[in-house]
Order: sequence, then structure tokens, then C-alpha cells
Amino acid sequence: MNKVIDKCPICNHELIVTALHCNNCRTNFQGVFELTHTPLSNLSADQLQFVLTFIRCEGKFNRMEEELDLSYPTLRSRFNEILRVMGFESQEEDDKPSSEARKEILTKLNEGKISIDEAQELLRGN
Repeated sequence: MNKVIDKCPICNHELIVTALHCNNCRTNFQGVFELTHTPLSNLSADQLQFVLTFIRCEGKFNRMEEELDLSYPTLRSRFNEILRVMGFESQEEDDKPSSEARKEILTKLNEGKISIDEAQELLRGN
């Protein structure tokens, strides 16, 4: 069975549901029905499966590493992508300095203007 789409593939406007059908008793319902849209609606089938595995593993990446046979960086990358698709920003990504800021920090370190400890703190986003 296909996933219900909420945007018109032609003009990208919001779709409405006008008919429902029960496969068991073959009853049809006509009318205008509201589609319930949640952040999970934006996920692909693979991403939704990842979220279900994340929940089953109680959010522990070490358990997910074993179950999915994937490395921590791969899991973290997929998790951050899911956060982005759902409209959330990863806190980890928000706290880290931009590449330009990282270059500045490393330049200051190289010039002796800051200590190694200060540079590490700044690079961590603290």
C-alpha cells in the first residue's frame, strides 16, 4: 500500500482527502477529511525504521551499533539527518563553531594568542 501524500505532485499545494475505504467490509466514506501531519510524516520508510530501532534500543547508540552493524559516526549522521528532515536542528551541530570560526581559533592557537586548552574548549563550542 502506498503512503498518503499531503502535497500535490503537480503544483505542490496541500491535498485534501475526499474518500475513505474499508478493505474489510468494503464500506466507502465520502466527504472532506483532514490529513494529520506530524514531523514523522516527512520521514522515508528507512528513516522511520531507524527511529523505531532508536526507540527499541532506548536511544542508546551502542545498542544500535550492534543491532544495525553500523559505526557510531554513521548512526549519528543518520540521526542528524532525521532531525533535519523533521524540522529540528541538532543541538550538537548548533553548538559547534563554523569552519571559518574553527580556522580563526586554530590561527590564534598557532600564533600563541590562546592556549591549547582554550582552543579545545572553543572548538567544542563551549
